[in-house]
Amino acid sequence: QVQLVESGGGLVQAGGSLRLSCAASGRTFSRGVMGWFRQAPGKEREFVGAIRWSDGSTRYADSVKGRFTVSRDNAKNTVYLQMNSLKPEDTAVYYCAVDFSTFYIAVITTAYDYWGQGTQVTVSS
Repeated sequence: QVQLVESGGGLVQAGGSLRLSCAASGRTFSRGVMGWFRQAPGKEREFVGAIRWSDGSTRYADSVKGRFTVSRDNAKNTVYLQMNSLKPEDTAVYYCAVDFSTFYIAVITTAYDYWGQGTQVTVSS
């Protein structure tokens, strides 16, 4: 059974940084795509960024380009989301998810097969 466990969330001031981790287990993760999404209160879950396990290719939402970086550690089956220059509007619950079915980096939630439980990120102004 696939399990995804996020960690690293917390409270940070605007302009600060946080690094989220997503530890994956239960299956070989050499294929597929690991994505990060976020959901703020009263809003839909939205794509943040993602990485393809096989070659490290990444894709980002326009709102986080240049500030957030997704990376992976194949040996640890762990994906990271480094968040710099954080803004109050980045406040949300952040989720990692995995899409095993395609080589394409999707930005829609329905493309992803398994999800973590989420970790809260709060950015104060």
